[in-house]
Amino acid sequence: MNSASTRSTDVVVVGAGLAGLTAADQLAQAGHDVIVVEGRDRIGGRIHTVEVAGVAVDAGATWVAPHHEAVRDLARRFDCEFVPQFHQGKGVMSFGGKRKIESATAMAPWGMLDITRILNDLQKMVDDLPVSYPWEHPRAAHLDSMSLGEWLTSKHALKDTRKFLTMFSLVQWGAPVSDVSLFNALRYIKNLGGIEFMLTVEGGDQQDRVLGTTHKLVSRLADTLEDSLLVGSPVERITTLKDRLTVETGKDTIEARYVIVTASPTHRSTIEFTPALPQRHYGLSRSWRLGALSKAFVAYDRPFWRDEGLSGEGMSDDETVFLTFDVSPDADGPGILMVFCDARGFDAYDEAERRSRVMKHLIHLYGEPARRAIDYTDFSWGNDSFAPGGPNPAVGPKAWTTFGPFLREPVGRVHWAGSETADETSGSMNGAILSGRRAATEVADRLYAGQ
Repeated sequence: MNSASTRSTDVVVVGAGLAGLTAADQLAQAGHDVIVVEGRDRIGGRIHTVEVAGVAVDAGATWVAPHHEAVRDLARRFDCEFVPQFHQGKGVMSFGGKRKIESATAMAPWGMLDITRILNDLQKMVDDLPVSYPWEHPRAAHLDSMSLGEWLTSKHALKDTRKFLTMFSLVQWGAPVSDVSLFNALRYIKNLGGIEFMLTVEGGDQQDRVLGTTHKLVSRLADTLEDSLLVGSPVERITTLKDRLTVETGKDTIEARYVIVTASPTHRSTIEFTPALPQRHYGLSRSWRLGALSKAFVAYDRPFWRDEGLSGEGMSDDETVFLTFDVSPDADGPGILMVFCDARGFDAYDEAERRSRVMKHLIHLYGEPARRAIDYTDFSWGNDSFAPGGPNPAVGPKAWTTFGPFLREPVGRVHWAGSETADETSGSMNGAILSGRRAATEVADRLYAGQ
């Protein structure tokens, strides 16, 4: 299907990530003709598999929470299994270069009290925030006028509290607290189920992983589409002409009745729309930029940290490494640490320097045995050519209340999907599936009505 051609279909879906493949699958099962076009030379979007020590690991989306029923339904359909995220034992913390084993005395009591105070204050604001149409909240403009960092300053948060919230912000939005709107943080916390849930492994946001990797889900979905999938075909132009539109990729011109664009909001601006989108849609693209978050994986003969009663969970304010998890396939080995890296101290360097930086801090966290790695790999999402950055948009102050209403509002025959557009569990695989279902239903209803 990658030869030059002109084709006709009912719906074109732009993007072969989980949202796009879900939308295409639902429409195809309803009897509609669908073609999926993907700019990358692979499927999956922000789901991506790399290999370390012969083990496939998730460079992108990883975890499935207990209530992520959309993902679990898809896994049941394709006979995919889940494995629990390992978290037995104590964690390691390092703030200001001082390493401590997680315990009641790992942090000064006043530090723990202050973190608890700040998290409770955040959760109180979250509780009365609507998930749908959040910009209609009576205090939306005020909450959206400041960054999360500015709010922490106004609350006189202690230094360690700010470091903890910075780590939280980096892993959720790929940006420091100074770059993220308070309102965006609140909406996202509400969307995922609360702060405690987001920080919890068993019974929380990091409970399970797909056995193997999450790429199984997208590859099985893609298999159902047979020859209706074009990869290596970035969309250049979408033109609407009365009751039809054309999608041009450089290789192909596809005529369709509707298009569902699942590219991240910031990537929508790379497509030329005729007629042009309403101005605020371009404002949305400029302000809804993705944060920057990358991953490294370091393999050892066996998970040696378990011998010391450690879980492999590490938290740090290092300029490169700020979070680690144990994703070893077996207690007998290999032992694999998944390392979350702050792109600002990672993405600009070559692989040798990235590895050196990661290894230096793992030795600090886990001692001399961490020096004896048998393999290393990483993936710099900030350098990805399509939708570069982290898992979620780092939405700055005033962007939600200015552009939020245009995040998923259809423009003529153009509909929008993608995890960012979901009302529930946005930023997760579950949110991506829900957004694909919603967009497919919107288009199917219009097709059924003969529009």
